[in-house]
Amino acid sequence: KLAGSRPPETWILTPLVYTRVSTTMLVTAYLAIIFLLALCVGLELTARRITPPESAPSAVANPAFRRFQKIFLRAYLLALWADWLQGPYLYKLYRHYSFLESQIAILYVCGLASCVLFAPFSGWLPQALGRRQTCLLFCLCYSACCLTKLSRDYFVLIVGRILGGLSTSLLATTFEAWYVHQHVEVHDFPKEWIPSTFTTAATWNHGLAVGAGLVANMLAEWLHLGPVAPFLLAVPCLCCCGWVVLTDWGKEEADGSRFSRSCHEGLRCLLSDKRVLLLGGVQALFESVLYIFVFLWTPVLDPHGPPLGIVFSCLMAASMVGSLLYRLATSTHYHLQPGHVLCLAVLMAFFSFFMLTFSTAAGQPRPHESFLAFLLLELASGLYFPAVSFLQSRVIPEEKRAGVLAWFRLPLHLLACLGLLALHGEVSGTGGGEGGGGTRHMFGGCAVMMLAALMAVVSLFTLGRNDADLRLEGTRGDGEMF
Repeated sequence: KLAGSRPPETWILTPLVYTRVSTTMLVTAYLAIIFLLALCVGLELTARRITPPESAPSAVANPAFRRFQKIFLRAYLLALWADWLQGPYLYKLYRHYSFLESQIAILYVCGLASCVLFAPFSGWLPQALGRRQTCLLFCLCYSACCLTKLSRDYFVLIVGRILGGLSTSLLATTFEAWYVHQHVEVHDFPKEWIPSTFTTAATWNHGLAVGAGLVANMLAEWLHLGPVAPFLLAVPCLCCCGWVVLTDWGKEEADGSRFSRSCHEGLRCLLSDKRVLLLGGVQALFESVLYIFVFLWTPVLDPHGPPLGIVFSCLMAASMVGSLLYRLATSTHYHLQPGHVLCLAVLMAFFSFFMLTFSTAAGQPRPHESFLAFLLLELASGLYFPAVSFLQSRVIPEEKRAGVLAWFRLPLHLLACLGLLALHGEVSGTGGGEGGGGTRHMFGGCAVMMLAALMAVVSLFTLGRNDADLRLEGTRGDGEMF
């Protein structure tokens, strides 16, 4: 029957060709992770050699501060580890349950819509319920989200995505809110010591992301436990996080802050300062395409047989390379400003999506080129996040930052939802799924969004050409960004 449907030689050679492609992608993934990790080590050693210590000696030498820092990092890093474990095999799990790509797109849209719904509340809940209690709520919701992955029922999985959206919103705001409040209001440490804690957390975060991909790959593929295994491992990690919060973080009273006041103040700050508005536009455009990328990288690469956990570790290692390059570029040795780095990051992201529109052509997929483009995009994101974080700290008042960032996330998730809904429509209508026309059109749309983000970056620094708030102190030059 098979021989009658197509020539015998094609039937014989096709499995051999697929095996060869799968083997080359397997080797490529392992060679890439070795190269990227070696590059990270080299960049870290270079950064330590040419950049002076940034933390105040008094912060490092203060035993009370170090104890407080360790208590926070112990819980926060467990939460981040549990979050990263769920990254490599989410799409694969849904395909394992035999859902169509259009159905999976709806699941992702439900998660993003949940982020849209809960993002404004994520900055208010820590004040209304208490920061410690909200962190415990995060552990509970995220654990329930992971447990829903055991079910093949579509409605249960939708509920899990809604819980995941709430948990993601809380993770982005609640732990940081608790730390800043305790640091300033309870322990009365100097505000200048705050960045040292989050610099340490960011360094660990990259390492945890790379390690999560390796552990997820070991569980799902090496030990043959299936794509649900990393989600189950995340549950005890979240329980440990909740236990640390419950036992080590002490008691705390809610502030009783009004939700409407927090939203109003954040919106007023956003609309009254053009720098804040433009920065919000850059964030919404750039990070929304990252959400679309999170959905698309697995269906683009998975048909060609790479180990998804190793690929995920490669992507996170590329992001770590970007972060280390930012540290070098903005050092006193190279004197680049965060605005320059942000512009470069957006340009690199545009080029990566431009590459993807060609490497995902229907009927002619080029997985190696797609993998390289994904690595370039993650490298760009590693440059982008510290640059945009610096600019946010300069143009957004600290007391209004939570409300402003909540408004930033609203268009971000809406754009990602619209993109996935458009992809769902193309897949449902034309069948252009993996490597097909719908995916290629989506990457083309992301490239257009990156052009819009680039225009916003140029407008931002044209507006603040001589604005000292947008520059690092102690660097050479006349202060002009472009």
